[in-house]
Amino acid sequence: MKRIDIAGIGLEVAHVPGPTDKTPLVFLHEGLGSVAMWQQRGQHWPTELCAATQRAGWIFSRRGYGQSDPVADVRGEPRWSGEWHIGRHEPDYMHHEAWQVLPQLLEKLGTAQPVLIGHSDGATIALLHASREPVAACVAIAPHAFVEDVSLHAIARAKTEYENPSGTLRQRLGRYHADVDNAFWQWNDVWLSPAFRAFDIRAQCQTITAPLLLVQGLEDEYGTLAQLREIAQAAPHAQRVELPQCGHSPHRDQPAALTTAIVDFLADVA
Repeated sequence: MKRIDIAGIGLEVAHVPGPTDKTPLVFLHEGLGSVAMWQQRGQHWPTELCAATQRAGWIFSRRGYGQSDPVADVRGEPRWSGEWHIGRHEPDYMHHEAWQVLPQLLEKLGTAQPVLIGHSDGATIALLHASREPVAACVAIAPHAFVEDVSLHAIARAKTEYENPSGTLRQRLGRYHADVDNAFWQWNDVWLSPAFRAFDIRAQCQTITAPLLLVQGLEDEYGTLAQLREIAQAAPHAQRVELPQCGHSPHRDQPAALTTAIVDFLADVA
């Protein structure tokens, strides 16, 4: 585990060693994820996927998550400080991560054209990055290309549970984040803001030319198959995998099936 400085902000980064003759995997976590949250129930899926694909991997926590530096004044008025946005997130926060932060991080990692493995918010960031930057391939797991009511209802329920003094969500998340309030509110506040209803990256997906795999659980409480259909309409070369008996986190609910799908997808990716 190490930290990498991006314009004065330290990001937590972990490396999974592997062969150097193939492009490495870069893992992008969900809206409440982190380096540590990829490992749950005694399983570290990124390590397993790297071994199965015979590739090295990089995992990092975005600002405010895991052990990375926090977002300053996370619930305050949105504004900028140098290259970083502070205060409450605005609807383009994933664009900033994809087009400003991730390229700088990849440069410091010495990884010019990675295979992106994104989950939820991380999948959206992966799609946005692939729409502008060269990548070897992109795997988008439970992506959000536009806002659905089912997503907002689930996120509103998460807020109620987080604020419940007798609930366990805050305590559970606290195991994975140095500043759990920073992690939760930067995600929850922007998603439930009126301005975020207009969030839509379907136009950006039209410019993705890299190999693209879209994955969705059929019992996802945060999104529906409409996400995959719309992205595939924008990027017709995309491959789709729909997993039964699977919620919003296929790497936890159906890890073997997800790994097999990605191994098959990457078989011809140099």
